[in-house]
Amino acid sequence: MSTTQPAPAARRKDPARPERIARAAIAVVAERGVDKLTHRAVAAAAGVPLGSTTYYFATLDDLLASALRQAAADDVAHLREWAAGLDGDLVAALTDLVLHYLGPARAQTAVEHQLYIAALHKPALHGASQEWDSALAELFASLVDPATGRALSVVFCGLLLQGIVRESVPSRDEIEMIFRRVLPGPAES
Repeated sequence: MSTTQPAPAARRKDPARPERIARAAIAVVAERGVDKLTHRAVAAAAGVPLGSTTYYFATLDDLLASALRQAAADDVAHLREWAAGLDGDLVAALTDLVLHYLGPARAQTAVEHQLYIAALHKPALHGASQEWDSALAELFASLVDPATGRALSVVFCGLLLQGIVRESVPSRDEIEMIFRRVLPGPAES
């Protein structure tokens, strides 16, 4: 009779763990802010051992960059879905989109901007924020021309940033007027 124990089963791989950790970091930033992000808080939110967060993301800046990239990927995926369903007046559709981001999706918009703005003081985030800018400009350029697409992305992001810090959301008329100034079209009389 053998007294040797069978070899322990190999640890199951969890390929979704880095994404789960990044999403947990987004949730922690939403709840506590960028400055209160810790590996420990993210591990608890993700339901993983603390060592997992530091294994995948050695520094807090690495963790923030991953959270920023995840937020950007989610946002761009949402916008691609929105763009695929477009038919009709682009100005009206853009206005509805801004109002969605500043209304029902306001909390998500706020945390995305917290992550994006963190790049002001964290050079490790510059690349991720620039990738997001490029993806938005490319997406909007697919609806118009490249120069107008870049202008739309800047105006869109500016409206969202101003909208989340203002006490009141800009009116539909105000948003439409801004987009009509940016988009080429028939001259208004």
